Amino acid sequence: MATTVDEITINFEEDGLLLCKEVTKEILTKGTWATIMFKYQDLDKASGEYKAPKISIRRYQKRNGEYKTMSKFNLSSIAQAQKVCEILKKWTEGEQDGAGTSEGED
Repeated sequence: MATTVDEITINFEEDGLLLCKEVTKEILTKGTWATIMFKYQDLDKASGEYKAPKISIRRYQKRNGEYKTMSKFNLSSIAQAQKVCEILKKWTEGEQDGAGTSEGED
């Protein structure tokens, strides 16, 4: 298990096969609660090729020195990810961050 945010990965291997391959990740927040967005690909066992990229946003909590997955949201296609981006842009255009916390604080 990961002890630092940078060590967290969604790579998943079974029987020597990398079934879930992390393409890239962006750390959105750090701290006791961490939020990370991953771009990844699942292996198609029948063809041996990796499927189209997907996106996952995950929240981790550090307990007893290790980060544990607490929640996740998967975007199943690039089209769905683009739609989410469009909506977020529309909702946040002209807005100021008034949350009262600095980036990365929970």
